[in-house]
Parts: sequence; structure tokens; C-alpha cells
Amino acid sequence: MSRYRSIAVIYGSDTSESEVSCRSGEFVSSRIDGNKYDIYEIFARFGRWSLVACRKRSSMKVTFPEGARPEVDKNDFSVNVLGEKVKFDFAYIVQHGAPGENGLLQGYLEMLGVPFSTCSAYVSTIAFDKYACKSYLRGMGGVRFAPDAFVREGMDLEKFVGEASSKLRFPVFVKPTQGGSSFGVSKVDSPDGLAAAVKFAFSEGASVLVEQGVSGRELTVAAYRTNGEVKALPPIEIVTDNDYFDYDAKYNGHSQEICPAQLSPEILSELSETTCRIYSHLGCRGVVRVDYILAEDGLYFLEVNTIPGMTSASLVPKMVAAAGIDMTEFLSGIIESA
Repeated sequence: MSRYRSIAVIYGSDTSESEVSCRSGEFVSSRIDGNKYDIYEIFARFGRWSLVACRKRSSMKVTFPEGARPEVDKNDFSVNVLGEKVKFDFAYIVQHGAPGENGLLQGYLEMLGVPFSTCSAYVSTIAFDKYACKSYLRGMGGVRFAPDAFVREGMDLEKFVGEASSKLRFPVFVKPTQGGSSFGVSKVDSPDGLAAAVKFAFSEGASVLVEQGVSGRELTVAAYRTNGEVKALPPIEIVTDNDYFDYDAKYNGHSQEICPAQLSPEILSELSETTCRIYSHLGCRGVVRVDYILAEDGLYFLEVNTIPGMTSASLVPKMVAAAGIDMTEFLSGIIESA
């Protein structure tokens, strides 16, 4: 017997990741068990939330044309549709970027008392900011962190470039502290290009992290909680045709994603254990993906993704398949464990 009846799948976002978010949301909606739940797809962007489609249990999907989509009432998280007022009793959040990944949407749902699929507002806020997350995890032990430098918009950029250039070895990676899908990210090979790369990253947010590049194998692992236990999915190794795993490599087929990654039993065990410890240390919920570089001197943490991509080509669905888990059953487990 399901704990919930009306599942609202929320996608779209206020950032550059909106298109990817829509693709993730549509995939998740199509895989949630339609025999257990009524499924409602909500497109949410810049404060306007509208119902894109709905599928009542064991019924056909009804899609609403743009311009005739019912508006979601944010006072009580409900919608009037087909002559019925539906109050959603669970939210499956697939909003990459703000406000779904930085804790704002979670805070709204927490105030209404509506359960949801992701980390809490507090944890989401910490994990979404790359610099804050690294700072939170530094004392955990068992994983390395690349040397870095932090700059906020309005600080003396010329002074920062000088200090960062003397502190870090090049190449470095310049990235907005908040955001994903590699928007605003640059690889910089010499100090001459650092100021321009920081300004480019500022186009995605007001703070920027500059990290010293680490050579090695790029690996990613997802963890989730089931029956009260944190478990890791099979890891993936990413081998890109591009200079690094940028947006083009992620979404336009210019990378090879080896799943499961061909690793020694010792490294596999270390990856799984470290990912589960990070998940527990942060206090995560739902499915969370952690990215690493495996260098000669050990495992380096890159970042945590509390709402990882869930398109048909995304990494987590590939991990779920490699684990031999049916995607519909996996999503039911996320929902019922919330």
C-alpha cells in the first residue's frame, strides 16, 4: 500500500539548466509507477507554476497545451484540473539549479509539510554551493580535495588573479560555486586567461571557485537510502573526447561512459564506502551523485549533485540499470522512503 496518492513532478528552473531539467522531469514522470500513483507534471520557472500533464492511476496521460495549462495554487500546493481540486501529497523534485537545488523549493515544501524526494532545505543549500560543500566535508577524512581559491563578485579581481596564480598550479578549472551542467565552467592553462574565465563564471552566479587541475580518471557514484540503509550504485568512469567533461561532452555524445567502471575491488570498495559516508555526513536524502578524480595519489572529491540528471542518457539511470534494478521500482523506493 502506497503512502502517497498524488505525485507532483516539478521540473524547469530559473537557470541555464532549465532545458535539461525538463528532459529529466519528463523521463522521471514516464517511469513513476502509474498503477500506484496519480502523476502530475509541473513546469516551474520564474515563479509561475503550471500543470503540463497528468496521468491518473491506470489511465491515459492528459497533456495540456501551452496557454491552457492550469495554474498551481502555491498557497496550498494544489491545482484545479478536470473539475477536481487536487492537493499534491508528495513532490518529486527534478529542478536542476535554482530554486529546486539550492534549498528554496525544499523550504517552501517544508513549511507546508509536504514530503519530497530530495535533501532537506538546509542540506541542499550547503551541497549546492561547491565551496561551502568542500568546506563542510574537509574534516571528514578519507578523501582529498584539490587546492583552490575563492572569489566573490565585487572583490579586487586583479589582486585575486595574482594571489591565485601564485598559489595554484596550472591548468586550473574556473567554475561558478552554484550551478551545474558545466555552465560557466572554463579550463585555464595560464594566468593570462584567469581574469576572463572568472568574469565568464560570474555570468552564472556571484561567487566563483578556482580549483587546481588534478590528472586522473573521472569517476562518479550515486548513493541512495533504502530500508534505512545507505547504498551505492555501480560507479561510472567518464572518458571524454573533449578537453574536459563540459556541456557538449555531457549532452551531445562526446564522451564515453563506462558502467560499471573497470576498477580493482579495493578501489570499488573505497568509492562506495566514501560516497556513502559523504551522503551520511551531509545528511542527504533521495538519490545523490558524487563526482571524483582518481589520481595516482588517491581519490579527489569534485562535487555533490543532490538532484542529478535523470534524462534517458543521464548517468544515474545507467547506474540503476547496471545494478539490475528496474527504474520504476527504484523511483517507488525513493518516494516511499522519503
